[in-house]
Amino acid sequence: MNTFPIFNKKNTPILIAGPCSAESEEQVLKTAHALAKQNIDLFRAGIWKPRTRPGSFEGVGKIGLKWLQKVKQETGLKVTTEVANTIHIHEALSHEIDVLWIGARTTVNPFSVQEIADALQGIDIPVMIKNPINPDLKLWVGAIERIYNAGIKKIAVIHRGFSHHGESNFRNIPRWQIPIELKRLFPQLEIICDNSHICGRRDTLQKVAQKAIDLNFDGLMTEIHPNPDEAWSDAAQQITPKIYKELINGLIVRSLASDNPKFIETLEHLRLEINEIDNELIHILGRRMKIADKIGQYKKENNIAILQTSRWNEILDKQIKKGNKIGLSKNFMSILLRAIHQESINHQAEIMNKK
Repeated sequence: MNTFPIFNKKNTPILIAGPCSAESEEQVLKTAHALAKQNIDLFRAGIWKPRTRPGSFEGVGKIGLKWLQKVKQETGLKVTTEVANTIHIHEALSHEIDVLWIGARTTVNPFSVQEIADALQGIDIPVMIKNPINPDLKLWVGAIERIYNAGIKKIAVIHRGFSHHGESNFRNIPRWQIPIELKRLFPQLEIICDNSHICGRRDTLQKVAQKAIDLNFDGLMTEIHPNPDEAWSDAAQQITPKIYKELINGLIVRSLASDNPKFIETLEHLRLEINEIDNELIHILGRRMKIADKIGQYKKENNIAILQTSRWNEILDKQIKKGNKIGLSKNFMSILLRAIHQESINHQAEIMNKK
């Protein structure tokens, strides 16, 4: 795909900010004027809000689009809102919305994305695409391809984290490796971090924003409200314009490269060390799988089941503790050990079922 940047900024992050939901003309304009003084790149506000359960506030509807038009007239800011169907697109376009975004609950459904793509045929407007709610890179890529095939060339993506079951410090777990892989596949795509939806709370917004910038994300989308505690939706994750200014001013934007000979020489040396260690790891894993093959053959000869739960629990518990002692997180050790274990099972299954 030969996409083009929407913002095309160099050396400074793209800043997209505004309320989760447009609630009133006064609230929208007050927020916009405060953010215009901070030179943001795009003012966001939800007009239609997809909610998990009926009865929740689902947005003010198209009247809010008139408020966004006033934002443009009074502040000069460009504006964006979320669209989920053909009607939303027609209304947004008729009210001169500058950029559209497709939400996570829409991206997850190829039928909905295709409806949007069909409605955008022949229209030149930038589109931002949030990741699907589930951690499915192919689904995200598919949504990008559908919009691209509709003739839209200015496309950006928004990483807002992924739904999960169980306890977590995040509202939506970031799973950074997924947007990193997307960036590897499509380096020309601008990638924006929605730190508000990843965090779900104010106190971690700065930390997640900094990590995104450290990972060379192109910008941030953050939810701003004049009185966050009184917000009609997602109150816990919104901040005031003043706090937002502090967050942005506190960011450390790092260079992509250096022409310092000492730095280049040292980095190259360290990377060579990593390459050697990676080679050793691959050889060690290969040796481990050969032993797993022998175990599989022995189990087959003695008609023993592949999975030995007590043995697996013992390995998991013991190795996670060992990893923690040398600075490897429980999450990393769990993912690593489960991947190795699954590969061992695959090897043994192939041997057991070979005639």
